[in-house]
Amino acid sequence: MKLPRCIRLLIAARAINQFGAFSLAFLTVLLNRELGASLGAAGAVSAAFGLATIPSRLLGGRLADRLGRRRTILIGLVGCAAAQIGIAASPDLAAATASAILLGLAFELYEPPSQATIADAVAPADRTAAYSLLTTALAAGNLGAGLVADVVGRSNLRWLFVADAATCLACALVIRLALPGEGPSGEVAEPEHSPAPAVSPAPNLSPWRDKALLLMTAAGTVYALIYMLMLVSLPLSLSAKGINPASAGLVMAAATLTLVASRPLLRVGPLAELATGPALAAGYVLMAVGLGGYAVAHTLPALLVPTVVFSLGNQLLMSRPFALVSELAPAGATARYLAVYGLSWGFATVAAPIVGAWLIGSFGPDTLWSAMAIACLAMTVAAPVTFAAPRSSVPV
Repeated sequence: MKLPRCIRLLIAARAINQFGAFSLAFLTVLLNRELGASLGAAGAVSAAFGLATIPSRLLGGRLADRLGRRRTILIGLVGCAAAQIGIAASPDLAAATASAILLGLAFELYEPPSQATIADAVAPADRTAAYSLLTTALAAGNLGAGLVADVVGRSNLRWLFVADAATCLACALVIRLALPGEGPSGEVAEPEHSPAPAVSPAPNLSPWRDKALLLMTAAGTVYALIYMLMLVSLPLSLSAKGINPASAGLVMAAATLTLVASRPLLRVGPLAELATGPALAAGYVLMAVGLGGYAVAHTLPALLVPTVVFSLGNQLLMSRPFALVSELAPAGATARYLAVYGLSWGFATVAAPIVGAWLIGSFGPDTLWSAMAIACLAMTVAAPVTFAAPRSSVPV
């Protein structure tokens, strides 16, 4: 598979952005430790951030059609940078809350146009591989982010947000200088090696009336909640076990290194030939085993093996749903379909800090990891059925 130049540049720019994107995992800890918020209040602020990402995702899909995909990506990145600086400089909880909400409103703007650009630039048979490359590039950025978090976070957690803002601006610069201009419909002008001509937006197609998409979004929300609980609860869990929460950077670096190293397994060998249903089931089983390992691990080295197992399962689950959703979308509605499916991350980002803080505060971290493992086992049955649902038509 040979990707067009504009897609390679887009993926590279997103990887640059991801290099500093570990700060969100420390938002709750920052509010609790440095601004004096209780765990409940800190979780509520993080949930407010997540709530703001819901309209952000929908707006990203709409703006991609109206203003163009490149412009929408730039607006989102610059907005994120401004909000991250606001969090880093916040003197009190009120200012941090306002900045966190602003961050949420900008945070998802660039996802629908990025994902739709990839979907329209490659043939349907290559979309899973293209999205896998995107997630692997983001994982590579996360690998560096985890190491930065471990080093920078030990001195002052605020600097993590400054680093995140810098990478947002660097990503915006790459997008602005390297990507081609856009036509009136927001499509990238003259894409290289595009398998089909660009299509104009179809404003009357409503993704909200597609039952198959809504089922996929429900299943995607469970996956996103498990992932976000892992992200936002890990520092709190380490702190509850007497481990420096900044060490979460090392654990997540191990997770992303596993994702990068295991990507070739999806291109050759038995895993490459797995159908969607078995691949999703296997992914959830591996994640359940990894999360169960977290429940019984009480030292930093003991967390590494469960992290590798969890990440191998995550590798099987990350890319396939986006390819299926883009395949489901009618011509001209790709960005909006991906925006609706992406709401799963908004819902999860709202719920994860509240659920994670409550379970850890009330029952301890081991209960949290055990509950997440049980949820993964339930999804080994539910996810393959949901993503194999018959494709429904969308009324116009």
